[in-house]
Amino acid sequence: MKSITSILSILALAATLNAAEGDKKPEAGKKKAPNPEEMFKKLDKDGNGSISKEEFMASPGAKKDEAKAAERFGKMDKNSDGSLSKEEMTPKKKKAA
Repeated sequence: MKSITSILSILALAATLNAAEGDKKPEAGKKKAPNPEEMFKKLDKDGNGSISKEEFMASPGAKKDEAKAAERFGKMDKNSDGSLSKEEMTPKKKKAA
């Protein structure tokens, strides 16, 4: 009887640990990519539908390395209008070969 109780306890513990696997946070060093729409809304402080260079440079990521952020903004601003549209912020999906 004692061994059956021990086995059931071990199985219950194993089931609990397996259920918790889905609740894990991403491994250290592996960041989940931010949702482009959420990021756009967060950066568009004035809500005008575009992100100015000032809004972009005010983000926490840009403050870490302003030179890289300014360079990135320039590359993303495909039409060189000084602001980023949702389309310019959204990465293009690669076509499957």
